[in-house]
Amino acid sequence: MALALPFPAAANAEQATAIVAGGCFWCVEHDFRKLEGVSNAVSGYSGGSRANPTYEDYHDTDAANPVPHIEVVEITYDPAKLSYPKLLDYFFRHIDPTDGGGQFCDRGPAYRPAIFVMNDGERKIATEKSAEVAAAIKQPVAVEILPAAKFWPAEDYHQDYAEKNPARYKYYRWNCGRDQRVEAIWSAAKTN
Repeated sequence: MALALPFPAAANAEQATAIVAGGCFWCVEHDFRKLEGVSNAVSGYSGGSRANPTYEDYHDTDAANPVPHIEVVEITYDPAKLSYPKLLDYFFRHIDPTDGGGQFCDRGPAYRPAIFVMNDGERKIATEKSAEVAAAIKQPVAVEILPAAKFWPAEDYHQDYAEKNPARYKYYRWNCGRDQRVEAIWSAAKTN
């Protein structure tokens, strides 16, 4: 005999999940925690072939693990308050959508921008948003649209890094030029 699900489990059905990569996961996590409708943002790794990746090895490859993971953030949100297209609008305005070789001062495949789509509907929306951004900034967009892959949470010391280490976080973010580059991209888009 199957047991009926309790009411709180039904409430969880009202939450949706998205996984995005935009360089340093500390920054992406911190940015998304500010967005209305987001209930959680967790730093982690996805897209690679290594099981149980750690910060020390997520980007490593070898014969058994030929595909490196990417630093990502798993976002839990309420679709009644925040639509998937609006979530992607926010994502694109907080990264450098033109740089597929990494993001800001973080270089290499582990830092490349990506959207992990859960289904064909999300793929269509992500493709449309990418085209909208390319038209707005008048440059090609280098954000990969990838099929959803297993999400591996990062170590505890990476979670909520901006809140736990505000001075270090601000110093890193400023020196990396993240906000300055994002502002330059979207300011230029406004004048074109």
